[in-house]
Amino acid sequence: MSARPALRRRSAARKATYRDVQEAPPHMVAEIVKGVLHTQPRPAVRHAIAGSSLGMAIGSPFQWGQGGPGGWWTVDKPELHVGEDILVPDLAGWRRERMPEPPDEAHFTLAPDWVCEILSPSTRKFDLEEKRPVYAREGVGHLWFVDPAERTLEAFVLRDGDWTPAGAAREAGPVSLPPFEAVTFPLDALWP
Repeated sequence: MSARPALRRRSAARKATYRDVQEAPPHMVAEIVKGVLHTQPRPAVRHAIAGSSLGMAIGSPFQWGQGGPGGWWTVDKPELHVGEDILVPDLAGWRRERMPEPPDEAHFTLAPDWVCEILSPSTRKFDLEEKRPVYAREGVGHLWFVDPAERTLEAFVLRDGDWTPAGAAREAGPVSLPPFEAVTFPLDALWP
């Protein structure tokens, strides 16, 4: 796996705004946490394949009801505007009972029910230490971390404001974890 440039932060001398996100170069992902703009390059290929493959594994049964229960909207790289923070998780899902129709805007203001972050060397610390507490604060019920380098998936459930482990899979192991335990898929479907 090729090395990616490190996550860049803009100084917190002034609070970052949505305009900063909009003005970020098009080849960068821009997010704001605690008033600080964070930018990083688009994901490396293994990262992108893992995210796309997971979206397909979950999308068919849970968004479209093909071989599963349906009842979800799942979105790749949605822009979330939650409080003063702007986040772009790799994948997110909303139960249709909470969000019957997706918004017409370019972003979501309703926190998702599930978020997945695909970990990479350059964003691991940011995803685990900066974004995870925001997801808890906003009441996201389920959080998954997929690590293509380690070939693992860890799932967490939010209980009383804290993340509680809900299960894990590694290598080619079966994945049947909350909130998508109604369908099982092999974890190695995410690896090239």
